[in-house]
Amino acid sequence: MSLDMDMSEFHGIFFEEASEHLASLETLLVGLDREQPDPEVMNAIFRAAHSIKGSASTFGFPDMAAVTHDLETLLDKARKGELVLTEEIVDITLEARDVLLAQLDHHQGAAAVAQSVVDSLCARVRALASGTTSAVAEAAAAVEVERPKAAAKAIESSSIRVSVEKVDQLINLVGELVITQSMLALTEQSPLNDGSADAERLLERLQQLERNTRELQETVMSIRMLPVSAVFNRFPRLVRDLAGKLDKQIELRTFGESTELDRGVIEKITDPLTHLIRNSVDHGIELPDERVAAGKPAKGILTLSAYHQGGSVVIKIQDDGKGFDRDRILAKARERNITLSDTPTDQEVWNLIFAPGFSTADTVTDVSGRGVGMDVVRRNIENLGGRVDLQSAPGVGTTITIRLPLTLAIMDGMSVGIGEQNYIVPLTAIIESMRPLPKDLKSLVGHDGSKGRLVLVRGEYLPLVALHEVFNIEPKSAEPEKGILIIVDTESGRAALFVDELLGQRQVVIKSLESNYRKVPGISAATIMGDGSVSMILDVSEAVRLGRRHGVAAVAMAQAV
Repeated sequence: MSLDMDMSEFHGIFFEEASEHLASLETLLVGLDREQPDPEVMNAIFRAAHSIKGSASTFGFPDMAAVTHDLETLLDKARKGELVLTEEIVDITLEARDVLLAQLDHHQGAAAVAQSVVDSLCARVRALASGTTSAVAEAAAAVEVERPKAAAKAIESSSIRVSVEKVDQLINLVGELVITQSMLALTEQSPLNDGSADAERLLERLQQLERNTRELQETVMSIRMLPVSAVFNRFPRLVRDLAGKLDKQIELRTFGESTELDRGVIEKITDPLTHLIRNSVDHGIELPDERVAAGKPAKGILTLSAYHQGGSVVIKIQDDGKGFDRDRILAKARERNITLSDTPTDQEVWNLIFAPGFSTADTVTDVSGRGVGMDVVRRNIENLGGRVDLQSAPGVGTTITIRLPLTLAIMDGMSVGIGEQNYIVPLTAIIESMRPLPKDLKSLVGHDGSKGRLVLVRGEYLPLVALHEVFNIEPKSAEPEKGILIIVDTESGRAALFVDELLGQRQVVIKSLESNYRKVPGISAATIMGDGSVSMILDVSEAVRLGRRHGVAAVAMAQAV
């Protein structure tokens, strides 16, 4: 029994390592310059196949060993210059990668790969490998090109494999420790703090505990963070295959691959990003002759980028394609009897793309056009506490912006008082806090009767959002000059949140509100405070949006000033 258990553990390691090798093989191969292939990259591609072959043979997976045996023969000749690295060799290597991945899935419980498929693949690989010519080798030797340093050099590091369940358990325990530390921190205001030497020593130790808790929390959280390259790396192959299928020329550019995001978010963002990339390739970027006729390069550019902003991670999908046709979208909306204002804004029109079943495609293909997916994309992103926005310009292109929370576990926040209620504002969203002067406040009334307020901050008028109005709470004072304004940075620009008072900075453990209660507009989550009470964590962008409904005219004025 113990032997079976050990082998099971070894198999798990093999599955993980083989998946990593297959992912690396695809990434390196898709990004390879066929005209001037980097020798080190070619060696890395060969080593990936060789490693899978060796491990598969060792752990008893002869089907995978057979495929990689033929594949490494082909790759060995290609890296040595005995074969020209043709598009056909690249295609069949990627096809072999897909078959190997399917075999790997089979050994983990999925359906088996048809033997006829495997036999056909191996026969074609062997046929390509047998095409050696001396002329190829001579030509390769005759041209000496300065090549970039290898990007595929292996990075030596010491690491261990730990199950996600254990990491999650550790994070939960750290969260409880943070709550306990917050409770102990109240000792500073307790009658026990009588100024005696014992009390002073106790407070010093509590401060040391706070520092240690924070360091532990930061370390544990870093374990669960992964670079977005774990998702980005699968898209070069996707774009390459789709572009070939649609007879388009597309270059995928990626930036910010090292940006880190919570593992739980990364796992759930893959499908939405895949759908958006497919839409950009299919609907966004034009055919080469159409682009040339429009005065553009034949090859379209699709850019995928990620970066930190405030307490969020922003992911952008941008193409230089034809953009959306506003009139066409409106016509489709009228066909479906979708109610719109007489003069809808561009943003209102673009938002129709996310309506269930909405599509402007003339024909349904196996790539897109059924009108299913964009609404699911938005819903999945919002379920993660994120937001998706779309901007488009005819003839210029389309940009889709996704904003996601950095982590789903612990955060730093500012505790604020609104009436008798306490709320948490994420610290990363706060720029500054201030008490406004009466002369800096301005009230406005729009033509439609809507009312709003502005506040002058460093020469700029910002919309003032009264949180007691957003959440229908009786404030201690309804006059902003008697309260505190928190200047926050949101996806739609800066705004001023009006609260009664600041209660101090807190490190809080994020508890899902939806899993324990339901979705509340303007609230992203909840937390347990040191005194045992529950405080709501603000969704700053949503709270500002809700507040602006009370001040449409003010917002319009703020943007115009």
